[in-house]
Amino acid sequence: MSEEFMGYERPKGKVGIRNKIAILSSVSCVNHVAEEIAKKVDNAVAITHPLGCGQFGPDFLNVQRTLAGLGKNPNIFGTIVVGLGCENLKSEDLAKNIRRAKKPVEFFNVQDFNGGGIALIEEGIKVGSKMASEAKEVKKEPFDFSHLVLGLECGGSDSISGITANPVVGVISDKVIELGGTSILPEFTEWIGTEHLLKDRAVSEKVKTQIDTPLQKFLETTMKAGIDFRGIQPSPGNIKGGLTTIEEKSLGTIAKAGKAPIQGVLKYSQTPKGKGLWLMLEPGNDIESMTGMAAAGAQVVIMTTGRGSPVGNPIVPVIKSCGNPQTCDWLRCHIDMDASKIITEQKSIQEIADEMWLKLKATCNGELTLAEQLGFHDIAIWRYLAFPFPGIV
Repeated sequence: MSEEFMGYERPKGKVGIRNKIAILSSVSCVNHVAEEIAKKVDNAVAITHPLGCGQFGPDFLNVQRTLAGLGKNPNIFGTIVVGLGCENLKSEDLAKNIRRAKKPVEFFNVQDFNGGGIALIEEGIKVGSKMASEAKEVKKEPFDFSHLVLGLECGGSDSISGITANPVVGVISDKVIELGGTSILPEFTEWIGTEHLLKDRAVSEKVKTQIDTPLQKFLETTMKAGIDFRGIQPSPGNIKGGLTTIEEKSLGTIAKAGKAPIQGVLKYSQTPKGKGLWLMLEPGNDIESMTGMAAAGAQVVIMTTGRGSPVGNPIVPVIKSCGNPQTCDWLRCHIDMDASKIITEQKSIQEIADEMWLKLKATCNGELTLAEQLGFHDIAIWRYLAFPFPGIV
């Protein structure tokens, strides 16, 4: 069987596995306006957030890059940017940035309309409906997996995750990379204690420094603030799930990245500069992490969870995998892939990985994940001002 999937061709060599219209708010003041437009436009998603004004410096640039990256994601056919008109993250600037991807983009400001938000909603529905009609004209075509960017996520990990679901995802990541594709591993605060293992896989001395420096600066900065980060990880849920040290948690985290060489380290929401495995600087919140990977261009995320989680993303499908038999039973409405058969049926990592590969291909071909079916569309953006130290920005 050929290792291909049916996707949507985008400009500049990109490929989408979904064909959505994004209604993107540039500032929190117009979130409801964006949501009302999205309700009335076929296959539209509202991308809303609590930011967009009163920001400056690296924090401003980070949010701007992230929102623009979401609009550029290959799963998006076209974007309508909705602004208020007086914010410093201007709708026009966001639209101009997104337009670099050579996709349809329009922008509107509430303050420019006689009739305010109500009038803008009407215009947005009209323009969005036209975009949606144009999107329907795009036909699926076969593409190989060199066009895929896979996000690697975990949340609510337990003592079973690192020996079941996570290494399964590692096999999948390695296969995507062997086929010429790309994987992104975020959650840099969950590399603590495994830095030496990651640096051994770096393709150069420069990449080794990129791995080590931000993490050390992070620990130094938090310590100066009177916070011993090693003392607050694992999280309470991780501890209840049987994890006892940050090193145990980190070993599970990096298992999702398989064995491939590490090509480099990305800023939060930064697009990879080539194929292969990339790390991303992001502190480990599930929703922030998946938002960052979607903004970096990932078309799909595999998320492992030991204790369970319902979260999703409005732009990229999130495939949930779990190795805990009880969680797979109790939270079966959220779990796409049951990796607990490694325990209950003595299946091998490779056997479950073979099943996971079929699930990934089906998702790339249009099969909806459970998070998509249930309408879990979560967005959160990591703010740099929380960690103002060199190596992150």
